[in-house]
Amino acid sequence: MTTVLETCRIPPPPSAAAELSLPLSYLDVTWVHFIPIRRLIFYDHPCSESEFLNTIVPQLKQSLSLTLKHYLPVAGNLLYPSDTARKPIIRYVAGDSVPLTIAVSDNDFEHLTANYPRDADQFYDYMPMIPPTTDGDECKVVPVFALQATLFPSRGVVIGFANHHVLGDASSIVGFVKAWAEINRLGGGSKSFSVENLPVFDRELINDPCGWDQVNWEVMREIPFTPPPSSFPIPTDRVRATFTLNCTDLEKLKKTCPIQISSFVAATSYAWSCLAKSGDAVGEAAENGGMDCFSFVVEVRGRADPPVPASYFGNCLSSAMVKVERRRLAGEEGFAVAAEEIGRVIRERVNRKEEVLRCMQNWPESFEILKGIRAVGVSGSPKFDLGAADFGWGEARKVEVLSIDGEKYSMSLSKSRGAGGGLEVGLSLEKKRMEAFVAIFAQGLANVSY
Repeated sequence: MTTVLETCRIPPPPSAAAELSLPLSYLDVTWVHFIPIRRLIFYDHPCSESEFLNTIVPQLKQSLSLTLKHYLPVAGNLLYPSDTARKPIIRYVAGDSVPLTIAVSDNDFEHLTANYPRDADQFYDYMPMIPPTTDGDECKVVPVFALQATLFPSRGVVIGFANHHVLGDASSIVGFVKAWAEINRLGGGSKSFSVENLPVFDRELINDPCGWDQVNWEVMREIPFTPPPSSFPIPTDRVRATFTLNCTDLEKLKKTCPIQISSFVAATSYAWSCLAKSGDAVGEAAENGGMDCFSFVVEVRGRADPPVPASYFGNCLSSAMVKVERRRLAGEEGFAVAAEEIGRVIRERVNRKEEVLRCMQNWPESFEILKGIRAVGVSGSPKFDLGAADFGWGEARKVEVLSIDGEKYSMSLSKSRGAGGGLEVGLSLEKKRMEAFVAIFAQGLANVSY
């Protein structure tokens, strides 16, 4: 059972700026209608409930407030105008704050942090709900962030957070969490945050010579605005599991492929082909005219023209999509087929600056293409290692991405926390589909050799 001990709101310190308003770039606008991103970070940190409430929680509150001084948009709101001739903005004003829930749980920490399939619904005990949307002055006021800290006495601590994607991409949100963790670990002193790490909010850094800002908004404004859900998507009717591809596994997969591929391509191609095979195993019909689709986003701060600073806080993503016939993807050579196609798209679009930037500026076309298509997506990236956020308790034991629960299929991808290194793929599937996937995934690796 999980018990909520406290709900509070944490504002930036009084020394913070009184107001900050950020217009949405055309790269932010793309995410206005998406559901919140939900993540859990599990830490091994045995302590008593008394220590948690009297020492850890006050430290978390203080360090969070100090961090928000540098990340004011996190404490702010999305203002979505009633008159869509005007574009939304993210605004912070003095008095805004981040909701924080404090809880304690006697549930099985070892079970929750395992890799084998577990009921997906149980993880929502540790996830905060973003506060409901309210009506403001000719606009909807949409909170964009929420936090929860849950103690498992004598075992560990879980930090759960939810954010509206319009607030920022993985680079931005992971940067905020790592900054909070650093300030907490170092005690909140003046040396807890280096000037080099300060986030940059200037939307003028997103070059828009062709006026894509207005074009994208013309598309997105036609979609009726629906506030983020006021409840979690449970029952999910799903189970969650984590699949590790250690460095040896990845090297074996790479050597079976006729072209040179990266670890990202090896991991996602293998998981995608296993998903197709498991779909066939449970009788799932192919969609999209017999085609299976795989989509992923690309962080493009360094590819933009001119380049955007790595510390830019917001969305700076492009997209890519791969299509393969289901019969080929689910066939004996499915992994190689997937790897060749994903690799080709990366070479021809992602690694060619002019092509990936064109995709940045062509969200309306991409949005239309995605309508009605059941695509497997990727959430997260090993490049942004959320599990490395150290609050003073060491690196995380486990990271779970709850936003992959849903109607469509998606996988999370992160660095493995195990001794063998490599990558971890997280999946949320119906029980029968997961049983089939587990067997296919293990058998496929067993058959791979140098």
